[in-house]
Amino acid sequence: MAESVVLDPVDLHILRLLQNDARTTYRDLAAEVGVAPSTCLDRVTRLRRAGVILGYQLRVDPAKLGRGLQALLSVQVRPHRRDLIAPFVERVRALPESRSLFHLTGPDDYLVHVTVADTADLQRLVLDEFTSRPEVARVETRLIFQQWDCGPLLPPA
Repeated sequence: MAESVVLDPVDLHILRLLQNDARTTYRDLAAEVGVAPSTCLDRVTRLRRAGVILGYQLRVDPAKLGRGLQALLSVQVRPHRRDLIAPFVERVRALPESRSLFHLTGPDDYLVHVTVADTADLQRLVLDEFTSRPEVARVETRLIFQQWDCGPLLPPA
């Protein structure tokens, strides 16, 4: 397990601002935080090197790309063995419909967040890419009606 990194209030402020808008310039970031731009650049560089900042991502509206239906698939793999899990994980991650994949404890082994065009596309995905696999014992599908983003990720208070 990775060790946590000690962050001061300036680091936390930088992380909060970048998580709200990763395109913020160093000049604007520095002004908001109250440090020199070079100091801000040094701090962001240190946060990257320490593995706190993992990268920057572009968020896309799935509906604008013709994938207006989102679902969560609970998947049970049997037998739950490493030699079956690795190819399953690779395959699910390679599917263009897959947005996130979680390995779980409990009765279900995986939770897969998918985006598809419609219910027929979801049915095709479940039947052709999941239940047709010999290691998949069960799939439960839950449609997502609405999704909200939450606040920035910060260490426990």
